[in-house]
Amino acid sequence: MGTINILFIGDIVGLTGFELTTKLLNSFKEQYKIDFVIANGENVTEGKSISEQDANALFHAGINVFTSGNHLWDRYQIKAFLSKEKRLLRPMNYPKDNPGNGYAICDTRNNIKIGVLSLQGRTFMAAIDCPFRAAEWAISKIKEETDIIVVDFHAEATAEKLAFAWNFDGKVSAVLGTHTHIQTEDERILPAGTAFISDIGMTGAYNSVVGMKKELAIKRFVQQTPYKYESASDDGKFCAVAVTIDTTTGKAKKIKRITYPEFITEIE
Repeated sequence: MGTINILFIGDIVGLTGFELTTKLLNSFKEQYKIDFVIANGENVTEGKSISEQDANALFHAGINVFTSGNHLWDRYQIKAFLSKEKRLLRPMNYPKDNPGNGYAICDTRNNIKIGVLSLQGRTFMAAIDCPFRAAEWAISKIKEETDIIVVDFHAEATAEKLAFAWNFDGKVSAVLGTHTHIQTEDERILPAGTAFISDIGMTGAYNSVVGMKKELAIKRFVQQTPYKYESASDDGKFCAVAVTIDTTTGKAKKIKRITYPEFITEIE
């Protein structure tokens, strides 16, 4: 019985998240003996979408595949990039007329294949196609080549993420939540072998409101009017999970939540 180790980096936000990832990725790959790296990239470039230049730099740094979410579409250039870059996924349950792919099947070490599936929830978000039904179709296609399947479920509601994970327990290797930028402490392996966490968290500046300059975020809430999104830059943290998967069965053996540096929770 063999295993494969996968690192999934939570939403990379702005320049701080970009620099943290390029600086720390190799050390975490060595520490956890990582074979394959996935990251959510919908907030990389100034907090909105991802540019071709930034994506290529992060591919060079060691990321194998990007998943994404609703903010992927915030830059019009993304459509042309999606049309040619198969390693950048858009949520599969957006209407089919949109460019890009919702899943990828990639080769890792020793010709082991891994399927990566990007999906977006609908509760408190855009009323796009059903992620449950989209997943059923995609999983059936991916399983023609591999039982190792990692799902990024990019959603607002914890209940929707949990329902999705329970529905596909044993059918995929991991359901890993993104979008809220707040790391949860509910990582576990479900009874049929699917690793789960409600949200991996954000790789970016935590002296902020979910990555945005806090002064602007406060004005949005107090004044109830729009303000341009500007990424914060202080108190950078790297958030991820490392998942160990049985290469024969596709079932998860271990999930480890990562926050670096850890938060200060006590001052003497």
